[in-house]
Amino acid sequence: MFFDPVCPWAWLTSRWLLEAEKLRPIEVRFRIMSLSALNEGRTDIDLFYQRNIESWRKPVRVMMATEQRHGHDAVRALYTAVGTRKHVEGQRFGVGLYRAALAECGLPAELADAAGDASLDDAVRKSHQEGMQPVGLDVGTPTVHVHVPGADTVALFGPVVTPAPRGDDAARLWDGFLLMAQTPGFYELKRSRTRGPQIR
Repeated sequence: MFFDPVCPWAWLTSRWLLEAEKLRPIEVRFRIMSLSALNEGRTDIDLFYQRNIESWRKPVRVMMATEQRHGHDAVRALYTAVGTRKHVEGQRFGVGLYRAALAECGLPAELADAAGDASLDDAVRKSHQEGMQPVGLDVGTPTVHVHVPGADTVALFGPVVTPAPRGDDAARLWDGFLLMAQTPGFYELKRSRTRGPQIR
């Protein structure tokens, strides 16, 4: 799953995937994408996005530095620690949040300094492009790539769901998602959102 840690919808999808992982033979790996990279240079986007592009780079940089130095398992743990603080507890992104999350995961506190390291942005853009290339540029986060042995990798945007399904509901949604992902020529299934992300 390609995620941006600032996105509450991606957070909900990630919690669904981790729940489905308990009941289905899947292994979830979290990869980095960036709403800032997706929207940089655009003037046709909502003012909210325009105002936040620069600040949203910071938590993504921390994730990228963690991936580069400690690998995908560390990103998985850090995403849960950061996301719980941000999306569940309502804390603000910042050095204090990053350091507390890193400490929880047994990771070096200095990784929090990566928030201000613009040299990581090219690596973020590269990972972002790897996430978007197979699904197209007219979507955002989350993007889920499905790797099935003996078959081509397929990718879909979403699912966008609230609240995150649990137990058998999570497993059934995975079954349906996998069926859609493996259906040749399947592109889109959508309806208007009538409520915001329900996290707590």
